[in-house]
Amino acid sequence: MKYLLLVSHGDFSKGLESSLAMFAGESMSSVIAVGLKADESADTFGQRFQRKMEALPKDSQFIVLADIIGGSPLTTVCNILNSHHKLTDSLVLGGMNFPMALNALLLKDTMDNDSLKKKVLAEANGSMRAFVMKQDEPSEDDI
Repeated sequence: MKYLLLVSHGDFSKGLESSLAMFAGESMSSVIAVGLKADESADTFGQRFQRKMEALPKDSQFIVLADIIGGSPLTTVCNILNSHHKLTDSLVLGGMNFPMALNALLLKDTMDNDSLKKKVLAEANGSMRAFVMKQDEPSEDDI
């Protein structure tokens, strides 16, 4: 099975998981959300993630989305994936947002990692823009 692994500082990954469930409830069995707690060491976080890894099938594959590339949560998760010989076959992306996660979840089983990376990053970048309210022009009746 291919899992979508959401990795963050704090509860961001859990909140994103909750939001994803509103749009893709039937696919949520393949989502894992882990976050480094404010008062938790990277080692303790790693032990928690290690227990999750041990409960998964040996043939598991991963699409990893993280809040920050290079942060302690992601580096810890990548080290554990590597110790299970899963990192090489994983797709790891940073700067996760909702459109990125939703597309990764819905497309992860239909595309190879290279195509998925291009699609997910394009959607994530394309979703970022300023919201501009357009005001109606005053009509002659308003003047």
